[in-house]
Amino acid sequence: MAQTVRACYLALTFVIMSLLVKAKIDVCRRGDVTVKPSHVISLGSAVSISCSLKTKQGCPRYSSFNKLILYKFYQRILLQRGHFLSFQVSDLPLGTTVFVCKLSCSTGEEIRICGAEISVGVVPEQPQNLSCTQKGERGTVACTWDRGRDTHLFTAYTLQLNGPKNLTWQKQCNDNCDHLDLGINLIPESSEFSYTAKVIAVNSLGSASSFPATFTFLDIVRPLPPWDIRIKFVNASVSRCTLWWRDEGMVLLNRLRYRPNNNRSWKMVNATNAKGRHDLLDLEPFTEYEFQVSSKLHLYKGSWSDWSESLRVQTPEEEPTGSLDVWYMKQNIDYSKQQISLFWKNLSVSEARGKILHYQVTLLDMAGKKPTLQNTTEHTSWTWVSPRTENWTVAVSAANSKGSSLPTRINITDLCGAGLLAPGQVSANSEGTDNIMVTWEPPGKAASTVQEYVVEWRELHPGGGMRLSLNWLRTPPYNVSTLISENIKPYICYEIRVHALSGGQGGCSSIRGNSKHKAPLSGPHINAITEEKGSILISWSEIPAQEQMGCILHYRIYWKEQDSSSQPQLRGKASWSTFMVLSICTAVIVVVIFSMRSSRQKLSALLSGLRPQWCSRQIPDPANSTWAKKYLIVEEKMQLPLDRILTDWPTPKEPEPLVISEVLHQVTPAFRCLVRPKWPEKGRGVQGHYTSEEDTGYSASGSPPPRALTAETGQLVDLYKVLGSRDPDSKPGNLASPSPVLPVDYLPTHEGYLPSNVDYIPSQEAPVTEPPEELEPQRISLSVFPSSSLHPLTFSCGEKLTLDRLKMGCGSLML
Repeated sequence: MAQTVRACYLALTFVIMSLLVKAKIDVCRRGDVTVKPSHVISLGSAVSISCSLKTKQGCPRYSSFNKLILYKFYQRILLQRGHFLSFQVSDLPLGTTVFVCKLSCSTGEEIRICGAEISVGVVPEQPQNLSCTQKGERGTVACTWDRGRDTHLFTAYTLQLNGPKNLTWQKQCNDNCDHLDLGINLIPESSEFSYTAKVIAVNSLGSASSFPATFTFLDIVRPLPPWDIRIKFVNASVSRCTLWWRDEGMVLLNRLRYRPNNNRSWKMVNATNAKGRHDLLDLEPFTEYEFQVSSKLHLYKGSWSDWSESLRVQTPEEEPTGSLDVWYMKQNIDYSKQQISLFWKNLSVSEARGKILHYQVTLLDMAGKKPTLQNTTEHTSWTWVSPRTENWTVAVSAANSKGSSLPTRINITDLCGAGLLAPGQVSANSEGTDNIMVTWEPPGKAASTVQEYVVEWRELHPGGGMRLSLNWLRTPPYNVSTLISENIKPYICYEIRVHALSGGQGGCSSIRGNSKHKAPLSGPHINAITEEKGSILISWSEIPAQEQMGCILHYRIYWKEQDSSSQPQLRGKASWSTFMVLSICTAVIVVVIFSMRSSRQKLSALLSGLRPQWCSRQIPDPANSTWAKKYLIVEEKMQLPLDRILTDWPTPKEPEPLVISEVLHQVTPAFRCLVRPKWPEKGRGVQGHYTSEEDTGYSASGSPPPRALTAETGQLVDLYKVLGSRDPDSKPGNLASPSPVLPVDYLPTHEGYLPSNVDYIPSQEAPVTEPPEELEPQRISLSVFPSSSLHPLTFSCGEKLTLDRLKMGCGSLML
């Protein structure tokens, strides 16, 4: 069988060679191409190329038609008539260049005559950095070197090794090799002998030899990598562990390297005469490590072995260290109960030192400091309900298989109870798609007492509430800004609170923010529209959280006249008499301004400067007229049923006008005296309301039907006059006797107004109980806020009230 295969192989070789010879004969049967001085030249050398036709191999009829063409690859470089062509070239590049000679006759067809290849190269450089190694005690000697630049020619390298007793080993490799294995083994017994190696490079242009390299057995032997690596923990403790491995017999020095799997840097340890073992004392518990070992035969000679295969192992657990970061949230369920939710963050791997099995939560009464409730949970939050009057201290610790961490104690207090500690000017600005920058200002005078700031944030629940998950971070008291990025997603609205903590107290401020926002995907859906008493109540459902695309700042209400083709308006009066409060903030501001006396006084001064001059002129006193002195008002005795007034008077929905009736001597007296036992001191109000001297007034009512005073526009005039009586003998400005003030729900203080819708009041005599008091010029206070629940006051008129006792003027208007 082997002879048959050998015979087939020789036959195939013969056929291939015959085809190649025939191909060359066929190609060059018409002529020859010669190259001088050689087909292989050095870079920059000149070469002459000649092409000649053989006899009777030209054009068929006339030799004058012979055209010889020389091609360099596919580029025509020379054309010449005749039987011979010669061309010299000197700028050939490195590598091989092909030249082809062709014949062209009158038909224009080009016939190939012959061709030649010219190789351009350089002399080989001297091999550098020759080194030899033997892998293990039973390995073979192999050497490597640097060839230098490429010669672009076929170059052979020969490795020679000369040993003791004129021993020589030699091996050759072809085609630009840079390493060779001699296949011989140097034994430890020959460690005292020296060996010399060199490399010789040869090509068509020349040769070069490396410098000789001299070495011994210990210099070149590279031990095999250690194997069978294992580790043992004594008593399952990370504090005592031993690394074991196996090595070759002559190994004297070892080095170990190890690192946690999540670390890129190694820790290195050298061990001499380790004999395959080494103790490690600085490993972290519950950490996966990677171990490798390398060996060397001599302290100063030779080279290190390759690193062994990696051993990966996790160290045993240890008792947790550190403490949990605990935070909490209080929510009132009703008037007597509250829900307290505790949150804590996972310990880091270095602090947990093992797998956390559970968390221990202990509730302690702040008064007795005794545990009242203990609970174990595997989650990082816990919620319980307790009475609102109880105060708690909570201790939370983490436990693994080896023990528990130190408990974190925290007092459950009102985190926002101290207003002086509330940070100011809280703002939340987007910092990319996953970050929010929160800034604030220290809490004024209490800034020096702040121990730390806690910034918490949570995602708004689609239903308008809060999800149970909570995120927070702590910052030192000198920081007034922080970047939050944990669990921050774009197009989600977060409620952010900044807490300032000082001892057992805290103050907070909140704001809403998002990292990225855009227009909501849908608008609110109107559920109902209710019209009642000239106003309209509109209710709508909240936009789903996934469609809000950020924080909703406000809602806009548009309306237009019914059956109108005009565009909806943001403001205006509709035909169906709607009244809407579009901004709660505006209403609050108006309430605050008009409830402050200083604001009303400033506004009154402003309106007084704007009123016309004729209103400031003095009005003549009607008491000086002859007609007024001729007729007297007849006094009618009366007794006021106060209980009826308190129960029968309806509470007006808007201020009533004061009715002033003209009275002649024949009719029933129009004014009745009101009696009180004692008049309050000047500057004192009723039921805690302050009343100044200018705000003290008197009330009167007439028996005829009330007549409303109206302005030109038909609007009700909110001007109520104050009437009083004087004794005929008293001086102007002095009252004959004080009168009682009726206890009505909307009876005026300095911020109230007087009604004038009393139609019937019985009369009753009342003696004068006190001397008259001086009456200061009176101004009426107009207010949109009715007074209520005032104690009744009494006063009495003099014997008679005439027109000379009545004075009216524009000065009584006060806002």
